[in-house]
Amino acid sequence: MSKYEKEVLDTVALHGTVSVMGLAQQLKVTDQTIRRIVKPLVERGEVRKVHGAIVAVSHPTDPPLSARLVEHRHEKALIARSIAAIVPDGAALVIDAGSTSSFVAQALCRHSDLTVVTNSAHIASVLSMVGGNHVYMAGTQLRSHDGAAFDQSAFEVVSRFTVDTAILTASLVHPELGFLANDQHEVDMAIAMSGIADRRIMAVDQSKWQERKANAPLRLPVLQPGDIVVTDSEPGSEYGTLLADLDLRVG
Repeated sequence: MSKYEKEVLDTVALHGTVSVMGLAQQLKVTDQTIRRIVKPLVERGEVRKVHGAIVAVSHPTDPPLSARLVEHRHEKALIARSIAAIVPDGAALVIDAGSTSSFVAQALCRHSDLTVVTNSAHIASVLSMVGGNHVYMAGTQLRSHDGAAFDQSAFEVVSRFTVDTAILTASLVHPELGFLANDQHEVDMAIAMSGIADRRIMAVDQSKWQERKANAPLRLPVLQPGDIVVTDSEPGSEYGTLLADLDLRVG
C-alpha cells in the first residue's frame, strides 16, 4: 500500500466522508491524482466513491470503546490502580483515548486538584465531575466508535500545555519494534502528548505483548530512559532489550 493510499484510508476512517477536493488539498495533489489513488481502494472494497467524495465502508481497526472496556477488565483495572498510586494529588496530566486510560481516569477519581488534558470525551466527562479538577478537552470533532478527537484543534490544545506526566496506551508491544498502534492519528497524538510531558507512563495489559505486528504496524514514539511501563503480567525475556532502560511496574 502506498503512502498516499494509507493517508486516504486514515482520513476517511476518521471523518467517515471526505471530499475529493479536500483530499487533494491535504495531500497537495490534483483531484485527478486523488481519483487514481482511490480507484484501487474502491476495487478492493476498502472505501466507497460517491459523487465528489470518498466514503468509509469498513469499521475502525480497534473495536468500539464500549467493547474494549469489557475486554480484559480485571487486568486494566489492576493497571489503573497501579498508575493511580504513582500519580500524586495536584498533578498535571495528559491522557490519551485508549480503553485502559478510561480505567485510569476512573481510578484517579479519588485524587484531588488534578489538571487533565485529554482528547477523550469519556475521560474528560469522568474527571471533570470531580471537584477541584481542571479538565481540558482537546478537540471538537469526535470519532463515532470511541468519542476521541484528532482534529486540528485537538493538537492545538495539547500543544499549549506542559504537564508532569503523559499517560499513554498501545495496541501491541513487539519485542523489536516497540510500542505499536494501528492508526496514524493516534501515533501523531501520542507524539504530541509525549512532547509536552516531563515523563511518560505506558499502560499495556498482557494481551498486548505479542510478536506480531500486522494489526498494529505503526510505531508509537520511543519512550525515554526512566519512563514507566505498567502492566499486569511479567513480559517474556524477549522484551529484555526493549525494557532495559525503562521502569517496569507489574501490578
